[in-house]
Amino acid sequence: MDQKLLDILVCPVSKAPLEWNKETNELICRTSGLAYPIRDDIPVMLESEARTLSAEERLKEKK
Repeated sequence: MDQKLLDILVCPVSKAPLEWNKETNELICRTSGLAYPIRDDIPVMLESEARTLSAEERLKEKK
C-alpha cells in the first residue's frame, strides 16, 4: 500500500485515519470498527463492502 495514498484516505463513515493490515490486505478503521478490502491494489471504500471488526481486532494497537 502506497504510504502517500494511506496518508490521505480516511474512513468514509467516521472520517478517522486508516491503518493498513498487511496480513489481511485491508484498511482498518478502529473508530468505526470496519475493515475495507483492497482488491487489485485498489481500496474499496464502500461501507457495504466493509467487514465488521471483532472486539479483539478493534482493541489491537497499530504495530
